[in-house]
Amino acid sequence: MLATVLTSPIPLSSSFNSNRNPSKTHKSNPSLNKNSKFSISENPSNGSIKMPTAPWMNGLLFLHPDGVLNPSEPCTKNISNNAKAPNKALFGKESGFRGKKVMKKIIRNVEKLQGNEVLEDTHIGIFEVLEVGNWLKEIGSDGEVKKSDREMPWLKEEGKVVFRRMKKERVLTQAEISLDKDLLERLRRKAMRMRKWVKVMKAGVTPAVVDEIRLAWRKNELVMVKFGIPLCRNMDRAREIVEMKTGGLVVWSKKDALVVYRGWNHGKTSKSSTMDYSNCAGGQEIYSSTTSLFASGNNINMSQEKSSISTRGRCLYGQDREKESVPIGIFKGDENSRPVIGSLYERETDRLLDGLGPRFIDWWMRKPLPVDADLLPEIVPGFKPPIRLSPPNSGPKLTDEELTYLRKLAQPLPFHFALGRNRNLQGLAAAILKLWEKSLIAKIAIKWGIQNTDNEQMAYELKNLTGGVLLLRNKFLIIFYRGKDFLPQGVANLVEQREMALRRCHIIEEGARVKVAETIQLADEPLANTSIVGTLSEFQDIRTKFGDLKTENNELEIQLQAERENLERELRNQERKLSILNVKIEKTAKVLAKLNSSWQPAEQDVDVEIITEEERECLRKIGLKLNSCLVLGRRGVFNGVVEGVHQHWKHREVVKVITMQRVFLRVIYTAKLLVAETGGILVSVEKLKEGHAIIIYRGKNYQRPLKLMTDNLLTKREALQKSIELQRIGSLKFFAYQRQQAVLYLKLKLARLKERRVGTLQVGQAID
Repeated sequence: MLATVLTSPIPLSSSFNSNRNPSKTHKSNPSLNKNSKFSISENPSNGSIKMPTAPWMNGLLFLHPDGVLNPSEPCTKNISNNAKAPNKALFGKESGFRGKKVMKKIIRNVEKLQGNEVLEDTHIGIFEVLEVGNWLKEIGSDGEVKKSDREMPWLKEEGKVVFRRMKKERVLTQAEISLDKDLLERLRRKAMRMRKWVKVMKAGVTPAVVDEIRLAWRKNELVMVKFGIPLCRNMDRAREIVEMKTGGLVVWSKKDALVVYRGWNHGKTSKSSTMDYSNCAGGQEIYSSTTSLFASGNNINMSQEKSSISTRGRCLYGQDREKESVPIGIFKGDENSRPVIGSLYERETDRLLDGLGPRFIDWWMRKPLPVDADLLPEIVPGFKPPIRLSPPNSGPKLTDEELTYLRKLAQPLPFHFALGRNRNLQGLAAAILKLWEKSLIAKIAIKWGIQNTDNEQMAYELKNLTGGVLLLRNKFLIIFYRGKDFLPQGVANLVEQREMALRRCHIIEEGARVKVAETIQLADEPLANTSIVGTLSEFQDIRTKFGDLKTENNELEIQLQAERENLERELRNQERKLSILNVKIEKTAKVLAKLNSSWQPAEQDVDVEIITEEERECLRKIGLKLNSCLVLGRRGVFNGVVEGVHQHWKHREVVKVITMQRVFLRVIYTAKLLVAETGGILVSVEKLKEGHAIIIYRGKNYQRPLKLMTDNLLTKREALQKSIELQRIGSLKFFAYQRQQAVLYLKLKLARLKERRVGTLQVGQAID
């Protein structure tokens, strides 16, 4: 690497000679000589300086003194004003990576180059002038410049209208309108320091919450109210409800908390506001008098008069609407005395819900308010499910695509009803039937904070009362579709009238046939012997006698068929599980057979040493007093147990073996096996708290064997495997027995069911 930085390229006229000694220094330039790391010499002939060269260069390098940079002097990045920047317009760095601004800067720089330089085309020999407005040009084969009709991609289209997002105008609250500014500021400063509040739960602003707020107003002019789900999601609606029910003014709000001011006339208006609210809340009594509007006789006819709306829904909902901001001055026809308030969405929904019942004022979502279904009558006299009739060549069943479309259609719709009652929904069913005459879908919201609400029970009862199609049901909402076979009330009345007219025609035809038969009958033939074959009376008689019976038989046949299918499916399932268990049992039996083949127990010696009763009793007492013992686990007797017995006999004559087996016969078998394998004498088998103790005496002629572990018994690992396999095969046989019993029981039930089905078929054939 060279020690100096060259600011000019290597000239072609550099002189190279055979003298490569770089040790010669430059004598006339003491500054370079003093500060440079490398030696630099000067050629006096032409004033050039000889520079140090790299090892791979074959000659000397001579440069002009102006082209040499002294590394000892500090390098300044500031360029003087007189210095000319080399083509900054073309090579300069622009801010940003992409976009319209960067492209405009690039074109502006090209325009600057256009004014200072002329580009020479060496191939064609013509001068081309670059214009920014016509930057897309094509050069033909004859050298002509053709302009393209395409425009620059960043140019905006003329005449394009862009609608900016309008900022929502802030609506003044009732407190800001009615209270003085200084008073409002004082109340807000005081509200910020409040740390106690009244909690509003899921049920909303109940009368208990209102009483608690008014009780707090006796001591303080401000009360903080904190809202939970669902009102905390719509604090504007929460403010309206609080102001409506308490009569106060909300002066400050933050997140899920509101601070309510009681007002300067709190003592004077508290009783009157309580009476007004109680009158409004008593709408159910007033509305109960309009029960006859839901049904009259056999037809369900709901009144269209707006006076049928309860006092509660009218006064509270009207007050709620009057608290809006400046109303829109739109008037309709004769109703010029009342302005149209609210958006088109709210007005259309209100028009749809008018006449269905009182509104739910504790609604936690945005307006319009739904109908309060709990205030509708529980039982409507003369109510019955509507008449349904499908169009020709179509059925009432919905396809998957139709169901998906209806669910998507119901998502943006407003809620029509708010329900909190599980049973006695005839009034709600009548309102839904009236709503279906204008709308395809009825959307019901389930109220929050009401105990023991069951949306499944609600949907089941409404489906039975209305006959609609359930689109969606969860703990928040229920959506019903009126169905393809729904008939509005007017169409249903026409169908019923048509049926009555058809019956009258049948009766007239039957009377005419009887008259004709009377006129043409023989004089001596009595009238009672006249045949009724092919007449209307015969059809009615057959329908009266066998119609219901045949329907019952068909239903019974369907039930028997369904029960038979269930039994056959369960039988196949049980047989499959039994076959799996049998395969596992066979596999376990093979493993046990392999382990038993490697185990050959020793036979008991015929020549056994005899001990007296006194010796046996003494040895028994000695064995019971022993603290050291040998414990048998789940492995049983294996070669390690025999080795342990001989180790005990090395220090004492008696060994105590404790086994955990519960069956006494198994304990005796284990004791005999130990005696046969060890060659000892069985003293006794005693029942202890820990288990059964087997006491074995080694004998007077005992000789310690050379090999303590025998080869005819299982090892410790094989004994554990045998124990596991025995436990497994026992449990498998138990479950296999249970499966066999279940299979036999199902086969018995299936045989009885076939007998019942044969009897039903015989009855049906007799009826036919």
